[in-house]
Amino acid sequence: MSNDLEANIQAAIANPQNLGEMADADAVGTVGSADCGDMLRMWVKFKEEDGRRVIDKATFQTFGCQTAIAVASMATDLIRGKTAEEALAMSGQDLSAPLGPLPPMKIHCAQLVEGALKDALTPGGAPVAKEATSPTLFDQLNAPKTVKITLKS
Repeated sequence: MSNDLEANIQAAIANPQNLGEMADADAVGTVGSADCGDMLRMWVKFKEEDGRRVIDKATFQTFGCQTAIAVASMATDLIRGKTAEEALAMSGQDLSAPLGPLPPMKIHCAQLVEGALKDALTPGGAPVAKEATSPTLFDQLNAPKTVKITLKS
């Protein structure tokens, strides 16, 4: 990794923005796999502004590396004020651009953030019920696993 990228990631980690659950979110997106450990959940709240429905706030929670935290922190600020369509048009590269170019082995971090955002904002997605509570990432990561074993004779 370049020194600039490393410095930008460290700065974002030292002061992550928009970290944590959002109780009154309008949409929630989750992406990742408990099997590999990389998971990210993003909460999004909308507001009406100049006759448009725009993102007022986005927060995130992740089980991922420092780069995933840094990209998610940057992305939640980048999408503020955008419509869902504008935010959906952003690629992982767009969302991680403020950090600088990611090396190939870290591109998946930006894709993780992009995937959670797309899961939250995809048209036709189920809105968040105000009284419903979603399992936390910790709950999902620690959910019992079912293993099926087939013995051949």
